[in-house]
Amino acid sequence: MKQTLPVRFRPSAVSNIVALSLALSAPVSFAQETEQQGRLETITVTAQKRAQNLQEVPVSVTAFTGDEMAEAVIKDMYDLQTNVPGLGAFQSQSATNSSFSIRGVGTSSQNFGLESSVGLYVDGVYRARQNSMINNLVDVAAVEVLRGPQGTLFGKNTPSGAILVSTVAPSHDGDDGFVEATVGNYGLVNLSGAMSFSAIEDVLAFRATAFSSARDGTITDVNLGEDTLNDRNRWGARLQALYTPNDDVSLRIIADYSEIDEICCGAPVQLNNDKLSAAGAPGSDLLLGSPLFGATILRGENFYDREVALSILPVSTMEDTGISAELNWDLDDNYTFVSISAYRAFDSYDEIDTDFIDADLFFTGNDAEQSSFSQEFRLDYTGDKLNYILGAYYFSQEIDLVYNIDTQSQFGSFFDVAVLPALQASPLAGIFDGLNGISALTGGFIAPLAAGSGDGFSFTHLAQQEHSSYAIFGQFDYQITDELTLTTGIRYTDEEKDLSTVYRELDPTGQQLVHADFGAAGAALANIGAALTVGNAPSSADLQAIAPLQTAGWGFPFVTANTSPRSNIVENLKDDQVSGTLKLSYQPNRDTLLYASYGTGYKSGGTNTDRIAEGFNPIFDAETSESFELGIKKDFREYDFRINAAAHYTTVEDFQANTFTGGGFNLQNAGDYEISGFEVEATWLPIDSVEVNLAWAFVDAEYKTFLAGNCWVAYTWHTGVDDPGRENAGDSFCNRSGDRPGGEPKNYAVISVKKDFELADGVYSYIQGDFSHTSEIILDGSNDPYAIQDGYNVVNLRLFMNFEDIDMDVVVWARNLLDEEYINRTNFNTPIQDGKLNAYMAEPATFGVTVKKRF
Repeated sequence: MKQTLPVRFRPSAVSNIVALSLALSAPVSFAQETEQQGRLETITVTAQKRAQNLQEVPVSVTAFTGDEMAEAVIKDMYDLQTNVPGLGAFQSQSATNSSFSIRGVGTSSQNFGLESSVGLYVDGVYRARQNSMINNLVDVAAVEVLRGPQGTLFGKNTPSGAILVSTVAPSHDGDDGFVEATVGNYGLVNLSGAMSFSAIEDVLAFRATAFSSARDGTITDVNLGEDTLNDRNRWGARLQALYTPNDDVSLRIIADYSEIDEICCGAPVQLNNDKLSAAGAPGSDLLLGSPLFGATILRGENFYDREVALSILPVSTMEDTGISAELNWDLDDNYTFVSISAYRAFDSYDEIDTDFIDADLFFTGNDAEQSSFSQEFRLDYTGDKLNYILGAYYFSQEIDLVYNIDTQSQFGSFFDVAVLPALQASPLAGIFDGLNGISALTGGFIAPLAAGSGDGFSFTHLAQQEHSSYAIFGQFDYQITDELTLTTGIRYTDEEKDLSTVYRELDPTGQQLVHADFGAAGAALANIGAALTVGNAPSSADLQAIAPLQTAGWGFPFVTANTSPRSNIVENLKDDQVSGTLKLSYQPNRDTLLYASYGTGYKSGGTNTDRIAEGFNPIFDAETSESFELGIKKDFREYDFRINAAAHYTTVEDFQANTFTGGGFNLQNAGDYEISGFEVEATWLPIDSVEVNLAWAFVDAEYKTFLAGNCWVAYTWHTGVDDPGRENAGDSFCNRSGDRPGGEPKNYAVISVKKDFELADGVYSYIQGDFSHTSEIILDGSNDPYAIQDGYNVVNLRLFMNFEDIDMDVVVWARNLLDEEYINRTNFNTPIQDGKLNAYMAEPATFGVTVKKRF
């Protein structure tokens, strides 16, 4: 269902936003390290694995310092996307299911066999699971978001870009310690602190960092408690050592641990089905709202009341830990040797009331353990005309996953009223009637048809995956003339994955279900009837053939693929790939950079760790991207104005799509994906006390070919109008070629204004307002007409004060100040309840005060 905004909040044209950029503003592109040159900052980034001025790097980059993130109250990656054009970050189902996208290309995290399209790095170490990146960003030195394929220096799983996070290193002077506290509405309390100390002057220093975050939920369960869902309960710590025995060698060791234990995520009803479908079938809300079940039916028109009704609260727990060592050794004035070694472990557990209603039907549990080791060796050369990086990289990973679906007390009744009538109207009715007739004829000696389902059944699978990857790479920058630089890079990657998955369907006693062969059962019933007619006893083979129908649980294969039997999987995947880049940059003066680039990206293929229907291929192929980009970075110093802009065109082959159908996830190589667009970031300092910023991303993405995608469910159920993508009446799939991907707006723009003033002697202050516009979003992969989020606008506001004498900052802030109501990028067909939709909500208005004291 489309969510219609009040007139006062209706999005204006993007052209109007650009015009308004002179009136509203806030810093959008921040610095990793800054120094003033006139009134425009020099921003230093490491997008090419060496320190460079942002204005001289032929890459589309947005960078932030940790201080600027703290001032902007950017707590995590979800807040970060507000100020980064082209970046998407959102959760679904649970905190374990977090996803990132750049320039319209992202990857679902619903399947552990999938890897991210956005490369995620913390202190140079690759993070294999997207959800390991959602914890609070504390004691961070910088964050850089690189747009476009980064397949040379950062390797696989960067076909759309990379996010680089660097933390604050230990220091010897001891003046970079801090404590910080934030309080806000919904009971928000964030605490953090860090300090460095010198053990051996100029030789050995340590740094300790710790944080915690707690907040009540923003969604109420009408049965289980107010403000219970979408809460915050996080904490973590980091210990570091920096050893610098001489000016040429530094060794940095980082150990970290963090936890998340939250009730996530709430998905209120967006569209009800409490009526007969267009085909005459009763909707699940009619059945579940009846006295037989007594479920609470919440209305789609009350979606923004922020209420759900569940039988159990969702659980999301994660533990993330690791240790890394980075060695930098200056061999001479030109060469530096770099080694980064890391071990990481990530464990997660989530439990979800998968029917999304307080009827006791079924729930799922997902227990996963992931561990990885990575090693990078790099030789960096810096010369007068030539710079280059040569490197080798190794990565190994193990994944152990236990996934289960368990039925609850009312599932048997639901099967009898929602599934069994269709079976009784099918050719199977003859088998059912035949068995019951024979049972009556024998006075119950031969048992009748048993219950098709019931409570206490469990459908589990145990997946294990071993993964190893190695790569060699090189990138060269050659200065052809003083103004012209050629950059070339190439990377070779080799991968191998082994998957073993064991599937089980267990009855309430823990015994394996024996599934019925209806063809054999029908023949056996005919034989038994003939034998009884002439007074003979049935054969043991015929009795064995009908036994599964006399045992509760024979009907589960008719519910969904997730409750259907399938054979175990043992598969092996081997792949290799060459990716690279070619760039030509022209810098006629220090204020102007023009560049053209070509790059390729690669995301490894994988193995489906879900329970999928028999006959579907558990292997999916690698995803590759090819991108062309034209960019300009220009400073107009006389006007204190800077503009960075890039236009891009990207094609993705074998895009890995994973979309929910209501009965399970459809994971496959979708085909080809095409993206074109541009980003603009501008800064203007019209007077000494005012700074104006604009960031705008236009992303036009569509499936160029996607022949076997998901079909409409909800719209067809309600209207009887079939999906026009269904090319043949009997097809269970639809042609999605030409459709837009889910979760990606065409336009995103943020405009900000910052006004400095002196509140009192020694108190530097500013007030800043942000206005962002997000255009219409398709919420699901089928482009169902009921799955559209209208454009929306969000306003953030903050007052910053720095008390110089005591070196303390105070920030009074509000996010989503006007409490704009919108769906957070995704909705879904409610499991086994056709015609019903649920959706995930964005956060409401939040506000608070942050105090940071440095020492």
